[in-house]
Amino acid sequence: MAARTTVRITVQALLIAVLGLNVAQVTPALAQEDKKESEKATLVGVDTVIEERTHQTIPVIGRLVAQRSGVVSVLTKGVVADVLVRVGDRVHAGDDIARLLANSLTWSRELRVAEVNSAKASLANAKSQTSLRRQELKRLNNLKKSAAFSAARYEDAQKELSKAKSDAARAEAELARATANLNLAQIDLDNATIKAPYPGVVSAVHTEVGTYLNTGQPVVTMVDDSTMEIEADVPAAHTQGLLPGTHVSFTTGLAISQSATVRAVVPDEKPLTRTRAVRFAPVDTENLEGAAANQTVSINIPAGPERTVMTVHKDAVLTRNANRVVYVLVDGKAELRSVTLGETVGTRFTVIAGLKIGDTVVVRGNERLAPGQDIQANTSAPASRGQ
Repeated sequence: MAARTTVRITVQALLIAVLGLNVAQVTPALAQEDKKESEKATLVGVDTVIEERTHQTIPVIGRLVAQRSGVVSVLTKGVVADVLVRVGDRVHAGDDIARLLANSLTWSRELRVAEVNSAKASLANAKSQTSLRRQELKRLNNLKKSAAFSAARYEDAQKELSKAKSDAARAEAELARATANLNLAQIDLDNATIKAPYPGVVSAVHTEVGTYLNTGQPVVTMVDDSTMEIEADVPAAHTQGLLPGTHVSFTTGLAISQSATVRAVVPDEKPLTRTRAVRFAPVDTENLEGAAANQTVSINIPAGPERTVMTVHKDAVLTRNANRVVYVLVDGKAELRSVTLGETVGTRFTVIAGLKIGDTVVVRGNERLAPGQDIQANTSAPASRGQ
């Protein structure tokens, strides 16, 4: 019985020894696999250092101004019969705004028509008398060689012809005067209806039904919001490069960047601020729908000539010990470089030193990298190329 127990213990010890040997052999293999896994290259997002044309800009505060705005006045005197618009109404060119009582103007025109007809009748009579005197003078002229010829009668006929011609000329002048008065009466009658001189929005109404208006008094104030321009007071030192046609960008309250061109630089400098008024014409006026006169806009004007610069994406730049550094992909490893940067160009920095055109820099995952670490460009993700 003791012998059997001894054999059983020996077999168990042998199995334990064999299992222990296998575990000892497997453990280094697993450790080796873990080491290989840890040595795999890290996937990172990359971007390229590029060369591009740019120019430095400075922001200037401007305002939208309407090219056409102001008071619409009455062109003839009379009592207001009807006001057809209210504040905020949009009108088109030629739309009726208000009307005056036109009864007196209508009868004034009829009076002028009668005067024209009378002048036409007087002119016709004067021409008939002229023709008659001319025929009589011709008949007397044919009797010069006859004994019945009277020199005195011939002289009288000449004077009567001259008088008839003068009467005809006077009648023509009277007809011209009556016709002019008729035209003026027609203009007054037409002006009894006040019309919009251009499209726009009514911003104020200055009269009411029953008010007597003299010529030139205000009826409404209008603003044409379809022809907005931008006016900005630009420092005189920066107006030299703002030639007519120069393109600039601006933003309104909607924060949408839009384009405009320089239309004119007003040659009048303000001595206190050393600025000059500059007018800009928006390229796409449709995007200004809903804009208002005197609305504030921000304009980016060129501060210097256009030039070629080398740029790197902002996401590639890290700050280490108050220094700016970037990781560059070189032969599959992360190489840490110190860089000197300049001004901002969109979402990029200009590079003064530390990089060269074509360098591949890390823009995603660079916060966790260490110098010399194995890295690999993540080709499945789009490169960051903000402009």
